[in-house]
Amino acid sequence: MANFTEDQLAQLKTALHERYLALQEEVQNELAHTNDIRDSERTEYLDDTPDDIDTALIDRQINEMRELEMSMEYLNELEFGDCIDCGNEIGFERLLVYPSAQRCIQCQSKYEKAFPQESSPSL
Repeated sequence: MANFTEDQLAQLKTALHERYLALQEEVQNELAHTNDIRDSERTEYLDDTPDDIDTALIDRQINEMRELEMSMEYLNELEFGDCIDCGNEIGFERLLVYPSAQRCIQCQSKYEKAFPQESSPSL
């Protein structure tokens, strides 16, 4: 595990939890918005909205929630903060901004160049 102080670990745990709750609320709001549309309006709404936009957004949010869950588990098991590719520390500042980061900036950049269709920019 990366060498973090107790204060840094507490900050990272808070950042993970807050981001998870924010994503959970976003998903619930998106699903509630879809459910609030009356049946007569639903057809018009669906005709005007590309089918994959809402689904892709919710899918991205749920995938990030899974990454956050995995990061919280790693944090509890003291396996948090190391890059999955090179093994170096990811860096406190990066993790504070993007708590579910699994790669250091250099490895993430390489990954995004190698697999542009799979990655969403996270630097």
